[in-house]
Amino acid sequence: MDLEKLKASVRDEIDSRRHQLAELSLKIHSCPELGFHEVKAADWLTQYLAENGFSIERGICELPTAFRGSYGQGKPAIAILAEYDALPELGHACGHNLIAAGAVGTGVASRSAIDQFGGSILIIGTPAEELYGGKVVMANRGAFNNVDIAMMVHPGTHNTATTEALTCQALDIEFFGKEAHAASKPEAGINALEAMLNSFAAINSLRQHIKDKSRIHGIITDGGTAANIVPAHSAGTFLVRAENDAYLDELKQKVLNCFIGAATASGARLEYKWGNIRYAPLRNNLTLARLFKENMQSLGRKVKLSDPNKAFGSTDMGNVSQLVPSIHPFVAIAPEEIIAHSPQFASAAASEAGIQGLLDAAKALAMTVVDLVAKPEIVIEVKREFQQEK
Repeated sequence: MDLEKLKASVRDEIDSRRHQLAELSLKIHSCPELGFHEVKAADWLTQYLAENGFSIERGICELPTAFRGSYGQGKPAIAILAEYDALPELGHACGHNLIAAGAVGTGVASRSAIDQFGGSILIIGTPAEELYGGKVVMANRGAFNNVDIAMMVHPGTHNTATTEALTCQALDIEFFGKEAHAASKPEAGINALEAMLNSFAAINSLRQHIKDKSRIHGIITDGGTAANIVPAHSAGTFLVRAENDAYLDELKQKVLNCFIGAATASGARLEYKWGNIRYAPLRNNLTLARLFKENMQSLGRKVKLSDPNKAFGSTDMGNVSQLVPSIHPFVAIAPEEIIAHSPQFASAAASEAGIQGLLDAAKALAMTVVDLVAKPEIVIEVKREFQQEK
């Protein structure tokens, strides 16, 4: 069978499973589960893979809702990553239900290429992308040590073959002051809330003087107990983002200085803790990205290699991309004015356009798998580019 016929059969395989994949996606969408609690989603996904000839390992990396489904045993080992966690209150407003169903659809459709050319296809279930950086934990615990290439597709409002993602680290802040009656004895108090508010003011001033694409944002999680009591405690959570690790380290100290200054001015005691998880910047493998773009365009979608106007936050796929040649393209499922992490995007993730995006993403990924296992020279080029960039 020549490559074009094999790619056509891969597309046909996914079309024949349209109802199954749509049903799986909608089932996950209707039962949103937060990070590290995606018990039902992980069960449904592993069951589907097992029914289609995949060997299943559940609870990998000591994470109960992480899994690995394997088909074939040779090289290259190509991993398709599945995300399936939801957002608090918003449900699947990032469309991870589509990522999950698309990943297993890719895996099942890729079996014929593995049977003919060898290699192996791995569907790796990666929990808790949204809040806890599950892939960071998995990367640190060796989940990608034997992987040659890693790919996934995220739903969005543009069709792009590459993604820009910022390095990111969380910061938890607490100020400790002294309670006093806010009317009769305010001079006896130390206002922990004022320390937090002054910190926000300092950060707002700092924003004028940081590099493009850097971001600082946060929320107050505790601001006191009653309006007539000087708050003795305040707390907040912040995220600091930058284009690369070196500038993030520099920016972290500047951000921390805002809190240190507020503590000094108010007399409140500062305690802080940087998060253990750092989202790394995403390294796009352009050899892979161009291959994916060609396959996606063959389905009738107009695909940009990159979108200079596309803003993006951070993803734990960045940490995977530091270890393994990777891509994290986007497939459009909603108009440009719809914003991710919104109720409107959650609706789009359960729409006909969402299901079509799922199917097109699965087809493009599976066709890319065909190219990789059928043409060893492409895998060599992918790895050469990765090593040169390192």
